Amino acid sequence: MQAHNRQPPETRRNEIWLVEHPPVFTQGLAGRPEHLLDAGTIPVIKTDRGGQITYHGPGQLVLYLMLELRPLSLSVKGLVNTLEEAIISLLSELGLAAERRPGAPGVYIEGAKIAALGLRVRGGATYHGLSFNYAMDLSPFNQINPCGYPGMAVTQLADLITPLPARETLEQTLLTRLAEGLRLELTTADAVRSHHPHG
Repeated sequence: MQAHNRQPPETRRNEIWLVEHPPVFTQGLAGRPEHLLDAGTIPVIKTDRGGQITYHGPGQLVLYLMLELRPLSLSVKGLVNTLEEAIISLLSELGLAAERRPGAPGVYIEGAKIAALGLRVRGGATYHGLSFNYAMDLSPFNQINPCGYPGMAVTQLADLITPLPARETLEQTLLTRLAEGLRLELTTADAVRSHHPHG
């Protein structure tokens, strides 16, 4: 991500990476050590995104967005709203009512967080992105204060609907909603699927 961001603006292209991490806690630039309650055997990686600590692991959808904001006529706040709205729209199609929470970026269902956001903007371009809890072991969230909020409830799609949509179907729908919100035409070259990147 950082290497992509360091390219000259005239050579950068908008890209969205679909990834899945092994178990890892990631700490944002403003991350406070007291929000890591017990790392146990899970590694902790300091990142240069915004926000506090969160957990990534198998069964979670992670999207990294390398986007040029100015050509898209987007502010950072506008991008956050677009990302949240794409998740809310996706969940609505599945019959689930989701919402934003003022002052706490992300998407929530009945007060429990199902999607988290963490972005970095440098040189007019974004990197990092969002995570969506699909079908995963949620217990590591008990080892942290998720996103810096003690006692924050966390949920996942697998606990909310039956049958669970195929991961590939969900990814494609989410990419479609994002492309609509960002007014982008995505090709398979723009949306890259990989595993276990760390920046």
